[in-house]
Amino acid sequence: MGTTWSAKAVLADGFDSVLSDQLQGALDDVVAQMSHWEAGSNLGVYNRSEAGSWHVLPEAFARVIDYALWVRSATSGAYDPCAGALVNLWGFGPHRRYDQPEFHLPSAAAIRTVLARGDGARVRFDPVTRRILQPGSVELDLSAVAKGFAVDQLARTLEAAGVNDYLVEAGGELRGAGVKPDGQPWWVELESVPGEDSGAPMVVALHGLSVATSGDYRRQFRHGDLRASHTLDPLTGYPIANRIASVSVLHRDCMAADALSTALSVLGPDAGLAFAERHQLAARFLLRAPGKLEEITSSALRAMLQ
Repeated sequence: MGTTWSAKAVLADGFDSVLSDQLQGALDDVVAQMSHWEAGSNLGVYNRSEAGSWHVLPEAFARVIDYALWVRSATSGAYDPCAGALVNLWGFGPHRRYDQPEFHLPSAAAIRTVLARGDGARVRFDPVTRRILQPGSVELDLSAVAKGFAVDQLARTLEAAGVNDYLVEAGGELRGAGVKPDGQPWWVELESVPGEDSGAPMVVALHGLSVATSGDYRRQFRHGDLRASHTLDPLTGYPIANRIASVSVLHRDCMAADALSTALSVLGPDAGLAFAERHQLAARFLLRAPGKLEEITSSALRAMLQ
């Protein structure tokens, strides 16, 4: 999926090559099911399937799409796993990427055409039978949730092997449990915005917690006066332009933290904070202001830090 992973764990007998293989195998399963970079993945097959076809998803894929569709509903479409066609238009998909010579900025007409289809509203999914309908031309993109799920899978693999003290990471999203050999928890610093002064760093202990950050600096390009972030608003069809530089979410599950950090970024500082308060989410917003970054935190995060 174009990123790296790591695992730090306290093992009674030191490094375990079998366990390492199991961790890699867990990630390979995520790629085989949910990668939009692999044409043969379950997601890739679905995206190319004919209109009206039904697909029975593997259990993990079904769990992820079920949660992703819930976030779509809860945020009124601010996050949408069915927005792959829009992602591809803006050059953030696996082909004709924004940093390749053949890329050109999408026209307003092309964006309107994709939005008019209402892809997310046309998809039907039954979590009981794990069947999902391809209504035609829908392209799933789980890049804002599958990475977090992969982190959870690393954690579950370690716990199944009897390892309860660990810090696992994929692409910058983390989950920790237990303590280090010195008895300290797994302290991590919330991701900052490169080249920007966001004040004193915020450090948290991942003791049965995950953290994910969505930032407008991770993948972006400029075209004239336009600064296009990879975080797209599925409702407008354009990259966000709402002062959000980054949003970090702490949650028990990394899958949730991953999807929610993206959703809050799209919602923006006002609606995003209101959503975080309504759902008691521990969230930090970094907002772009002249010459600085402004920080806003949810009440759940402030209570957690205290």
